[in-house]
Amino acid sequence: MFASEPWRSLGYTYDELRERFAPSERETYVLKDGDAVAGFVMLDMRGILSGYLQSIAVDAKYRGQGLGTRLIEFVEERIFRERPNVFLFVSSFNHRARQLYESLGYETIGTVKNFLVEGYDEILMRKTIGSLRNQSANNANLHECHSR
Repeated sequence: MFASEPWRSLGYTYDELRERFAPSERETYVLKDGDAVAGFVMLDMRGILSGYLQSIAVDAKYRGQGLGTRLIEFVEERIFRERPNVFLFVSSFNHRARQLYESLGYETIGTVKNFLVEGYDEILMRKTIGSLRNQSANNANLHECHSR
């Protein structure tokens, strides 16, 4: 991850990334090829952007094989079980990633100027299956059915 985009262009050091991705309340899922890590995703199911795909990475030697798409599909399945939205940020210079997200149905909902570093914007994207209010009502109905 350290040697690839967007982290290289954003100027993160190895130690900064280790700290940023230290174990926390976020969920981390790893895609392995034997003992090798082919990729991973980290998501956050808390807060107003609950269903936030914080990070996705595929090792350079595994790129171009559809693993990024598979990881995103896994994340969507996980998040959509509990929430109606998947949110993610993509760096303004990361055109390949943005094209992938758009091809998978993500829409741009905003731009945060100079968010991580000066000179680069972060583009907030979302894929949805409904509103928070409808999702809350559906969960309440499910809960009532299970309570009876």
